[in-house]
Amino acid sequence: MGDWRERALICHFRRGLASRILYQLASQPSSIDSLQDLMDITLECDTRYHETKKEKKNPEASKSNPFHSQSSSSSSHKKKKNLQKRDKPHYSLLNKDFKLMNSEKEKRIMEGLCTYCGGKHSLESCFKRPQNNLTQPSGQFPSQRKA
Repeated sequence: MGDWRERALICHFRRGLASRILYQLASQPSSIDSLQDLMDITLECDTRYHETKKEKKNPEASKSNPFHSQSSSSSSHKKKKNLQKRDKPHYSLLNKDFKLMNSEKEKRIMEGLCTYCGGKHSLESCFKRPQNNLTQPSGQFPSQRKA
């Protein structure tokens, strides 16, 4: 009688697992007969996953690997640095309300640049500006419009 309850608990526990853990469980050599065994193996898989993820983020861990070449490590570090510089927003141009500072706004106007994105077009024709991406509302509900 207790066996069907254990199977039901195992089934519900598996439904809540991330797909990456389910893939690892599928590669386990033996069948899992109890909920406690499943929880232990799941914990091991999750810990292994997070350790691997942490090693990939930490460049110092990869340097300690004797099979990892120095040149590829330094080049990947440079690439990562360049991406971080490029993806970082220009917070120095924004005030505390995250709006463009007046000095920068005036500079863009003087140079004929868009005050929203800094592109070589007017603010009215800026495709990055959210208001320009929307269609103009008619101000009427569909039922009020003339056919």
